[in-house]
Amino acid sequence: MTPAGHRIVTAAEELFYNRGITAVGVDLIAEHSGVTKRTLYNQFGSKDHLVAAYLTERDRRWRSLVRAAVDAADTPAEAVTAPFDALRTWSETNTRGCAFINALAELPDPSHPAYRIAANQKLWLLNLFKELAATAGCSHPATLATQLLVLHEGAVATQPLSLDTLPESADLARVLVQADASPRQ
Repeated sequence: MTPAGHRIVTAAEELFYNRGITAVGVDLIAEHSGVTKRTLYNQFGSKDHLVAAYLTERDRRWRSLVRAAVDAADTPAEAVTAPFDALRTWSETNTRGCAFINALAELPDPSHPAYRIAANQKLWLLNLFKELAATAGCSHPATLATQLLVLHEGAVATQPLSLDTLPESADLARVLVQADASPRQ
């Protein structure tokens, strides 16, 4: 991506996340990135592809943060709940909820290029929870993964309300992992 392309994605991210995808037009993005609309279209072809680029970049950063948290875990059981630690770090600068859920709400058409990116981000996290739970020796990794995804997404969804549900969600996640990893009587 060219330097202008990076500026466009950076401006789009700030505007889309803070104001909403459908509320922001290409004129405003071009103005905030210091490029012409022509440059924007030459770089991305359409607003839809720019939205996809914005979500792809967020997804890349989020996955990198989660992988670092998983890698830093001392035990396989701690690795299962590492995405909650990553969310704590992520939430320090991302306070308006989940950009991917917001995008799915604004762009409900599954054929939209950004829809697939947002949906795949959620499926990736579910599969990561499942993989980590299996590695930790949990008895029911698929069920546990679904429960953890619901807790994780609930913490993200309540974030704009300043309820700070993340500590309780993370604590409950650890309880669920411990219970599922314990030998059955």
